[in-house]
Amino acid sequence: MTAQFVSAAELMARVLGAEGYQFVTTDHPISSASDRELHKRAKAAVAQSASLLLIGS
Repeated sequence: MTAQFVSAAELMARVLGAEGYQFVTTDHPISSASDRELHKRAKAAVAQSASLLLIGS
């Protein structure tokens, strides 16, 4: 989820009964980011994902 849409994602989670659901976020926008920037963001997203999956926070 990009930072621009975090509130929408939180609302959707709440509506679906998963309030407090954690998800990975990245900077907005994606479409105009360079390949280098996307690579950097992807590495950060992998680290966030690992933390959520393995540690839960």
